Amino acid sequence: MTFHLGFVTGATPDKWAGTWRERQREPIELVPVTEDVQEHGVRTGALDMALVRLPVDREGLHLIPLYDELPVAVMNVDNTLTLLDEVTTEDLADEHQDWTGLTVREIVETVGAGTGVLVVPMSVARLHQRKDVTYRTVTDLEPTKVGLAWLVDNEDPRIQTFIGIVRGRSDRSSRG
Repeated sequence: MTFHLGFVTGATPDKWAGTWRERQREPIELVPVTEDVQEHGVRTGALDMALVRLPVDREGLHLIPLYDELPVAVMNVDNTLTLLDEVTTEDLADEHQDWTGLTVREIVETVGAGTGVLVVPMSVARLHQRKDVTYRTVTDLEPTKVGLAWLVDNEDPRIQTFIGIVRGRSDRSSRG
């Protein structure tokens, strides 16, 4: 039976999935999810676990915080803000745009054309890297956190196996 692991845009489950494939007979399927539906697959049972970007509704979910991501401002390479090594929200005040209805890819294309700035976690900026855009860390915004979530009532032993992999336990660990 396949183990289904969701991962929010920018998260990189490849290392852990590789370890799973080395140690387990059951296949693992990596399922990309967007931040707006990252909990849905876990809550409906379509996903066994998911790498999610916090905050999430913790009701009925176990969650292990894994790592922080720095917020960055994605901008055109010719933007005067590129003269700075890092920026603040005050520096970005004149760059505000309403991106409602656009995908991140579409927004990055618009930013690449010289309009506005987009603030995203660094992993998302790297995912959408282009020659006409660059990014700068936004120093006065809190980092975002990525965590591993699963249903409280999911007793599948593979959950504990995957937690062991994420925590770096060897395949001979008595906790695995």
